[in-house]
Amino acid sequence: MHRNYQPALAAIPHGVIKGLAHITGGGLVDNLPRVLPSACDAVIDTGAWKVPALFDLIQQGGGVNRSEMYQVFNMGIGMAVVVRAKEAAGLASSLKAKVIGRIESGSGVVRLAF
Repeated sequence: MHRNYQPALAAIPHGVIKGLAHITGGGLVDNLPRVLPSACDAVIDTGAWKVPALFDLIQQGGGVNRSEMYQVFNMGIGMAVVVRAKEAAGLASSLKAKVIGRIESGSGVVRLAF
């Protein structure tokens, strides 16, 4: 099933979104860097949301390590919206979404915090 994010994204005021990544094949690790400046990393708190049970079955049944799961699958995150830190909590609340991480100085990669 494909979720349509357009209605929710259209309701966000102009200028609030700083980056937007549809998390498809390549998971968070490969998709999110596409919207990051080269001097910034996305630090993802993997405990910020409940990962759907299907991914636990895949991981256990296939003997896939946890880091690879976040690189191959979306782990329940279909869209990542990058906004200013001061706007994150309010926007997440209005969208019924979760704040799953933060942007820090770095080299344009995703760092997973387990």
